[in-house]
Parts: sequence; C-alpha cells; structure tokens
Amino acid sequence: MTAVLVDDEKHCRDVLALLLAKYCPQITLLASCADGPDGVAAIDLHHPDLVFLDIEMPGMSGFDLLKACRFTGFRVIFTTAYNEYAIQAIRHNALDYILKPVDKDELRQAVAKAEEAISVRSASQVDEFVAYLNRQKTGDRIALPTMEGLQILQSEEIYYCESDGGYTHFFLTNGKAVLISKTLKEVEEVLESKGFCRVHHGFLINVRYVQKYIRGDGGEVVMANNKNIPVSRNKKQEFLNLLERI
Repeated sequence: MTAVLVDDEKHCRDVLALLLAKYCPQITLLASCADGPDGVAAIDLHHPDLVFLDIEMPGMSGFDLLKACRFTGFRVIFTTAYNEYAIQAIRHNALDYILKPVDKDELRQAVAKAEEAISVRSASQVDEFVAYLNRQKTGDRIALPTMEGLQILQSEEIYYCESDGGYTHFFLTNGKAVLISKTLKEVEEVLESKGFCRVHHGFLINVRYVQKYIRGDGGEVVMANNKNIPVSRNKKQEFLNLLERI
C-alpha cells in the first residue's frame, strides 16, 4: 500500500516515517511533504492509496489540501493535535485520525482499518468529506468585543449564544464562555449567515452542533455539549426546515 505524508513539522514527519517503517512495513512511503502545496503536488503525481495528513498547517490547512487535490482516490488518516471541531468533522464522515504524539498501536490500528476500507469500497470518501466541509462554511471568523479588547473566533468554535438582557454569552467548544455587550439580536445579524439559528428569544444555536431534536410544543434541542435548549413554537418550523437542508 502506497502513502504520502504531509506535515509542516519536520520532527513529526520523521517520527511518523520511522514508526511506519518499523510497525507498518506494508506501507511504501512515496513522499514526505512539509506543506500543503507540496502535498497536493505529490498526491496528484503519485496517486497514493493512503495520505497521512496534518490538519493545522500554515498557509494551506489539511482540509484546504483536500479541496485542492485533483486526484481524490485515496484514504485519509489525519494526524493532529486535539481540535474538537476538526475531530467532529472527521468522525461525521467515518474517516480516521491519530492524535499527536502518535502512538504505535493507534497507528497500526488506523493502517489496518484503512487497508480494509480500501479493499471494500470506492475512494469517493474524500469527495464526500470535501462536500461536507463546504456545507459547514469552515473558516468564518468573527470578532467579539470583550472588556480586554477583541477576541477573534472561528464560527465553528461556538456551540450557542444566550441572551442576558443587553449582553450575550458565547458558549465555546473549549468549555469557556465569553460575555459581550451586544444584544442577541445584534449577534444574530452577524451569525445567521454562518449556520446559526435563533430557536428561542433567548438562544441562538450553531446548527452544526445539534445532536438531537426532542419533540414537544416547541420542542428542544440537545447540543454536542449535552446542553438542552428550548425551541419556541413560533421558531419550530423554521428550525426544522433548516435541519432538513443539512
């Protein structure tokens, strides 16, 4: 099975190459690339069976690399430091990942899983994953005016927003909360084009993190952080229509 490795950190590339040589001898490493553009070129040139891909790289992220490849007939194993949104996206599409620092047993399991997947299904999964990323509108940045200044966030870092009079609490995927002196209506005007939905007079939610909808008069949603949020009767149909388009 042939492979290409893409990671901007040299020591990570060297360690992974050594682990593959020692514990996964069935892998023939065709190229080891230090950035996204080189990775795209290597993938389009060699047409590998498997790509070991870092996510957070300067200039071109791993997700951007997948969007740029002409050849997509390969399986992906992401190698990444912990990033909750990235891992949720990967899991959603049944792809595999290994957290850094790479563990040899996890590596062997991921390679075995990739071998099995390659043998039983067509390699359209990269195309499916890219389509999913495009639907999620990754890379949307917003600036939150806090007491200390401006805090820059990606929209996918926000689970939901909750009204507090003339203020709004932002509840984030890292477990923290940010309070800003803007009304939820003002926040909605910024976020409604980025996959957010006002489901209640007090709540604006990131639809990508909805895990479950529970029926009721208006019903309620369960978010990825297990927070239950009410849905008002007058927002119910709009919200359900939005869910159907995901």
